[in-house]
Amino acid sequence: MSRPPFDALNLAAHVGDDPDAVAANRELVRRMLGADDLVVLTAAHGADVVSTDRGGPAPEADAVIVRSPGLGVLALGADCVTLALAGDDDTCVAAVHCGWRGLVSDVVGGALRALADLGAGPGAVVVGPAICGACYPVPPERIVEVRDSCAPAVAAAAVVRCPDGQPGLDVRAGVLAQLAEWGADGSIITHLGGCTAEDADLFSHRRHGRTGRQGLAIVRHA
Repeated sequence: MSRPPFDALNLAAHVGDDPDAVAANRELVRRMLGADDLVVLTAAHGADVVSTDRGGPAPEADAVIVRSPGLGVLALGADCVTLALAGDDDTCVAAVHCGWRGLVSDVVGGALRALADLGAGPGAVVVGPAICGACYPVPPERIVEVRDSCAPAVAAAAVVRCPDGQPGLDVRAGVLAQLAEWGADGSIITHLGGCTAEDADLFSHRRHGRTGRQGLAIVRHA
């Protein structure tokens, strides 16, 4: 329902879009999910993980776990990685937002630890579109921070060289390496979408600046 530069299914209320259009777009997602209500993750670019049983905006965090049947949870992004996780015991689902800061602070590991505390392992993982490493040049000091903070296998996957020779970060590759450390291999991982900066059908903050946010949503039906 959104108009340019947010057309058409912008799901973020903080980017300057018409609030009525955002509400209508979120309602479309809720109906597509078959959910009774929808929790929208408010990204904080950190590692906080929260649980909630109520719809609407979630407390500021980059991972939200839901156990209530019929309650969907939605993570937003426009270059950052979004993930949907389903516990292997069918009792909980989670949505995660992970940018480079989330990679450094291991928000994915935090979400999986929270699921483990509830007695669940990763049963299924969906990884949404994100900017690729070739399109994401970063300052050298950011590379240092990733190498100093992340496990060696994660840093090795995430740190790349851009076509023009600059250092770059492939956050999605780093996230996949973090998932692998928790035993989530390719057999349970589904990939959706490609590079947000290259695909004109996706929102990209790096490409456009003022733009919308796509979302990745999951609901527990039983």
